[in-house]
Amino acid sequence: MSLVKRPNSKFWYVQFQIKNRTIVRSTRTGDRKVAERVAAKIRSEAHLEIIEGRKKPLTVEEALDRYISARVATPNHRNLLGHRRRILCEIRGSLPLTSLTSCVLEDFRRKRISQGIAPQTVKHALNYLVAAVKAARKDGYACADLDPPQIRISNRRLRYLSPEEERRLLVELDPDRECPGLASRDNRNPERQRWIQDNYDLIVMLLDTGARYGEIANMHWRQVDLVNRCINLWRQKVGNVSVLFMTDRVVTILNRRASTRDGDFVFPNRRGGARGYSSVAIRKAFRRAGLHDCTIHTLRHTHATRLIQNGLSVYEVREVLGYGDIKTTMRYAHLEKATVLKKARDVIQQLSGG
Repeated sequence: MSLVKRPNSKFWYVQFQIKNRTIVRSTRTGDRKVAERVAAKIRSEAHLEIIEGRKKPLTVEEALDRYISARVATPNHRNLLGHRRRILCEIRGSLPLTSLTSCVLEDFRRKRISQGIAPQTVKHALNYLVAAVKAARKDGYACADLDPPQIRISNRRLRYLSPEEERRLLVELDPDRECPGLASRDNRNPERQRWIQDNYDLIVMLLDTGARYGEIANMHWRQVDLVNRCINLWRQKVGNVSVLFMTDRVVTILNRRASTRDGDFVFPNRRGGARGYSSVAIRKAFRRAGLHDCTIHTLRHTHATRLIQNGLSVYEVREVLGYGDIKTTMRYAHLEKATVLKKARDVIQQLSGG
């Protein structure tokens, strides 16, 4: 093994042969002593890869990126990018996979929980990280053995809105409302009034369709069929299409919006593009209505709950909500059970002449 300098570079280069293969690599240093240590490491890594068939260890960031790049076209790709950012905030991206131990994963879990992050979200991030490590190991990269920390997900009561709570929320979103700090409708900035109306219309559509926020907020007009009163909804998260039929108030909203449409999107932003995720005003409306334990996703639970309570099965609700896995819909099974028991009582009561 020899160290050489090239005329056009200030760095030392290491040059050697293994199994008739010539290896030439830059040490990225002009210090001869440092270059000797780097050269020894380069030779050791090359020996592992060429002689023993073991690849150079990946870093955490490289493993995450490899896993993501293989899933670019999948519905979950955007979620993976979000988890990647959060993981690299807490775990050094240059950390080799051989140094990614169970203790590091436990530290990540503890930090995220202490930051107030929901256990389910932390679990998803850890699952992604472990899956990236397993994919790297399958491809021949050296990795430490991992025993991921267990995260207990509590079975809290499923939160949904009662009719009275829905009424309070819509009052706080009403485009005609007057309250301190908000000018009367006639004196409002037109752009602000448009945004207030958008928030109200969006919430009503989420309540009546059970769709995910992004599915409605980013919806194109080409997905709307006002003649047949239906919406052809692309479910990006699970990669399928659903046809949703409109309630009367959804028809009213879309007819009004169609009469003043200007562009391709039902809920355009100021530049005419998709609305995207903009929920600050909606979250404030939840708080003003006293619904401090509710989120936008509560509206989806509300829709599903009302369907179950009025006779639909969990399998039918799965089709309406566009879930990819029946296990997700089973969270509503206790509601279905209550409905079935009430039906059984009514049958017995009729038979007994009550």
